[in-house]
Order: sequence, then C-alpha cells, then structure tokens
Amino acid sequence: MASSASLQRFLPPSSHAATASSSRRRTGRARAAVSMPPSSPPATGEVPAERLEPRVEEREGGYWVLKEKYRTGLNPQEKVKLEKEPMGLFMEDGIKDLAKIPMEEIDAAKLTKDDVDVRLKWLGLFHRRKHQYGRFMMRLKLPNGVTTSEQTRYLASVIEAYGADGCADVTTRQNWQIRGVTLPDVPAILDGLRAVGLTSLQSGMDNVRNPVGNPLAGVDPHEIVDTRPYTNLLSSYITNNSQGNTTITNLPRKWNVCVIGSHDLYEHPHINDLAYMPAVKDGKFGFNLLVGGFISPKRWAEALPLDAWVAGDDVVPVCKAILEAYRDLGFRGNRQKTRMMWLIDELGMEVFRSEVEKRMPNGVLERAAAEDLVDKTWERRDYLGVHPQKQEGLSYVGLHVPVGRLQAADMFELARLADEYGTGELRLTVEQNIVLPNVSNERVDALLAEPLLRQRFSPEPSLLLKGLVACTGNQFCGQAIIETKARALQVTREVEKRVSVPRPVRMHWTGCPNSCGQVQVADIGFMGCLTKDSDGKIVEAADIFVGGRVGSDSHLADVYKKSVPCKDLVPIVADLLVERFGAVPREREEDEE
Repeated sequence: MASSASLQRFLPPSSHAATASSSRRRTGRARAAVSMPPSSPPATGEVPAERLEPRVEEREGGYWVLKEKYRTGLNPQEKVKLEKEPMGLFMEDGIKDLAKIPMEEIDAAKLTKDDVDVRLKWLGLFHRRKHQYGRFMMRLKLPNGVTTSEQTRYLASVIEAYGADGCADVTTRQNWQIRGVTLPDVPAILDGLRAVGLTSLQSGMDNVRNPVGNPLAGVDPHEIVDTRPYTNLLSSYITNNSQGNTTITNLPRKWNVCVIGSHDLYEHPHINDLAYMPAVKDGKFGFNLLVGGFISPKRWAEALPLDAWVAGDDVVPVCKAILEAYRDLGFRGNRQKTRMMWLIDELGMEVFRSEVEKRMPNGVLERAAAEDLVDKTWERRDYLGVHPQKQEGLSYVGLHVPVGRLQAADMFELARLADEYGTGELRLTVEQNIVLPNVSNERVDALLAEPLLRQRFSPEPSLLLKGLVACTGNQFCGQAIIETKARALQVTREVEKRVSVPRPVRMHWTGCPNSCGQVQVADIGFMGCLTKDSDGKIVEAADIFVGGRVGSDSHLADVYKKSVPCKDLVPIVADLLVERFGAVPREREEDEE
C-alpha cells in the first residue's frame, strides 16, 4: 500500500507529503525489447571504480552541481546550468525580478537571455522566440492526467486574456500546455496555479516529466490497480510538494515515468525511463520495473527489465534511487547520448542495477517477480464513447479532442459539463483526448446532446480521426520543421474521402526528429523534414514510419518512406492503408453498393 510515510522519508524536513491509498490484481506479463536503431552492446567485464564515482556534488542551498574535474566536453545546456542555477528563479524568487525587465533589456545580456530561453524551462515556461517572440508556452504538472473543473476554468481564464494568441493543448503525457503567456504576468499566474492546486514546476528541460497513469483509474471495472495514489506520490516527491526538489533538478536529460494500472497499457510503458508493472511477489502486491525506454532524434529504444520488484510502499524510494544513479553517473557531453538508456548501455544492466541497489534506503533491491499482472493477450479497449464504470449506475464518457487543441471557450464549457453531468473531474489521456467520469446513466443522453459534443469533441469520431495525434508544429514551436496540427486534420480528412478503414488506425505527426508526437509508437507516423519537390523547390515534407504497436506486444515503428512532400501525402497514405491495414477504396464501396 502506498503511504504518506513512505514519501516523507525522501523529502526535505519542511515538506508535507501527500496521502495515498492502494490496490488490486490480475494475470499475465508484458514484454519489452530494444528496438531500432539498435543499442550499443552492453559493457562487458569490470567497470572501473573511478567510472562509478558520482560526478555531481551537493552545494550550498541544496543544489547539485557538476564537480570541477568533470566539466570538460560539456554540451551547451550543461554550461548554462553551471553559469547560473536554474531553480534559483523559483527557490529564490528570481522570477519576480526577471518579470519586471523589458524583453529588449533581457536580450541585451547573455545571462538574462539564457534565463528566458533556457532556465525558465525549470519553471515550465518555454519562450516561443522564433514564432511568438515575447510569449511563452507554460507546461503544467498533472499526475495521472486528473484535473478539476476549477483548475480548468482557471487555465481557461489565463489563455482567454491573450485573445487570439492564447490556446491550450492536451499533451502526449496526460498534461496541459497553455500558450500566449507573457513574462510580466508569470508571477501572478504562478500564484493562481498554486491557489487551485496546480504547478508548472520542473516540467521542462533536465527534469522528471509528468507521471503518467491509467486515465480510467478508479472507475475501470477491469483495472489491475488504481494508479492515482502512486502517480500522486511520485509527483509529490518529484517537486517536493510543489516547493521544488533540488536533489533531482540537475539530471543529464529529461526523464519519463509511468505507473501501469490496466491490461490495455494506456500508459505506454515501453517508451518511459521507468515503468512500474504491477506484480505480486510472495503474496504481496508491488511492481516489477522496466527502465530506459525513450525516443530521441538519433535513437529510440524500448524499456528493458531491471530484474527488480518493489512493494507498493516503495515506489518513491526506488524512483529516487534510479534518479540519483542517473544524476550521479550520466553522461553530459553530446546531448543526443545523455538519456538514461545510454548509461545503461555503458555500464551494463547488472552494474546499473547494483548502482540503484546501493542507493536504496536499506541497500537491498529485490529481484523481479516471475510474472507481472498484465494479461498479454488482452485486446486494447477504446475509451472514447460511453462505458460503464465499476460504480453501479455511473458511466465515463471519452471525448475526442482533434489533435489536442482547445480554446478558452472549449475549456470553460468542459468545466461546466464536468460539474453539471459528473463530479467536476476531467481526465486527460496520452492520445490528447479527454474523459468525463462519474456521469449518471440517466444523464448520459443529455450530455451526448450538448453542442460541444455534437459540434467539437465527439465521443464517436471516425476510425482515422480517433487515433490522430499531433505535436505543436511550427505554428508555435521553434524546433518544428513543418506545420502539424492543421495538416494532420486536413490529410486525414482527405484520406477518408478516398478509403474506408475496417478498424482504427493510429496516425501520429511530429514536426521534427525530437518526436514529441511519438511517431514511433503509431501504426503510421509522420516526422517533419524538408525536401525538394518535382520542380526542385524546397518544401515541407515528412518521413513516414510504419508498424508501431502499443500494448504487451509493443514495437517501435520502422521508416517506410523518407522525405515525402506533404502535398503528396494523401494518395501515399491512402495506398498504405489499403496495402497494410485492410482499407477499401471508396469508389469500390460505391460500386459494390
């Protein structure tokens, strides 16, 4: 059972840990394997003792800093961190002073310019220098994707104030991102977030990202375990209850974590740095651990078994031990080789495991249970539409949010619907959709008749639209090479005019190789690039990926065709759906009728 006591041991004395509850069970197993590009071979033989010396040390104020002798060959981001502690903008209220400085003055000095473009990401603020100069995207922390109508209204009020510049996105980590924010408003917005129980702290750069869990936690009749207590405990530890946890804010790179609660694996364990897989050992409930899953421009790899099991009470201590091993030993040179899997490759899994074990409170890490509780034969369910909850007389309603984009009016209306038809709760999903739980069965028809559901966020989208995911694209993101959200919708609708598919096909779009749109897990993925068209003109294009799978037989997609001009995608995708996914040309359908 997860408990506040198990968290309290791992927070500074000033923190007040969140409370939690526990558990449930089932049968089966999940598989994970390294995917392409292949990982480098694991280390063989002894790892030199000097390689296992921690490369960071604690300094005044509780900040962890790279030791002097390891400061050669660093990437630019590490140099920015050394020049000035990013968390000082929060821990020492530096944001209040920074917010008073005009952007012209900020840009005139490297230190403040780096504050705005890099260090503010520790506060969840991303300057849109290239496409929205002076405006920021703000990323929240929303463990398990659970939010309230009050929180949703507050976020809606923030983006409403920015007019056409303001909007919100549901992210691929069950999270909110709001857009249009200006620097002078940030201190007040942070106060407003705190008042409604939200934080944006430690949501960007070299930090632990939003803990993901089952979007149907607590309401799913078939769940293995309610993930909410565990994701809440993890989030409380990661941010020190929103006060800032400086022991883990200087990681070599970003780090993702999820807790599995369903046979459906809605949480995508294979692409997380740490995935908790529910498992029983010696009659006690806990979790087997997968480690190292990630997606990056140069390499993507599925999580591997750590050969470790922890009791439900120990989700925080093992997370802490893994993070500290990564913080202490991780590589900080070439940014493309700093994710945790590269460290696992270098040390070998057994040495990495021993480094984790020595950082456990009692110096012991149990070996994995023989099986986890995930049924690997389970057919993944569709959560969109109306479904009965485990609570008699109640249903949850999954709503499709096209490519995850919302306006202030949409959010205000969703908050109203959550209050009027449910219990004021909303759930966000990694597919960028929203679930309204706790709807009385007698009120379902009235909810389905609401204009927002009939005109914007359908519970019954088409088979191609329901699996559509898209990153921000170059409308706002300076790293994106192509526009994604509008194009994803346009291409999908044009393809639907040409073919009819017999089942949902998950199509993901990402504007650049960073793959925020997670194209490698999609049935069909599109990664933005530039190419020359038939006239020799440089145009927006996409590399097409095919074959990604989610679930117990997870597999990361392979490249199918490179550098396809976006204007040529529709016929290629239509043909691909016919060849690989059983689609039928619309003309043939009409002939048969």
